[in-house]
Amino acid sequence: MNPERDSQNMFYIYVLLNKNNYLYTGFTYDLRKRFKEHNEKKSTYTKYRGPYKLIYYEACLDENDARQREKYLKSGTGKRFVKSRLKRFLSRTG
Repeated sequence: MNPERDSQNMFYIYVLLNKNNYLYTGFTYDLRKRFKEHNEKKSTYTKYRGPYKLIYYEACLDENDARQREKYLKSGTGKRFVKSRLKRFLSRTG
């Protein structure tokens, strides 16, 4: 780990869930701010599908790693990974 970096230089990949069990995967530099934007309908792709719950996230120190992980989680294999990883949680939500 680089001692010159602080926790504010993290890159996040996240998964949101809405009341219709729609999963949305995204990338951000500021997870709290981005989650708030989704629920305040400030995001083009999600403004008509909220409200959302944040159900999963990963943090990376390298932006390229995070972007590649987002791309993977949006793929068919990645979607299966998320659903498998959250199987018990998703089974309770319907």
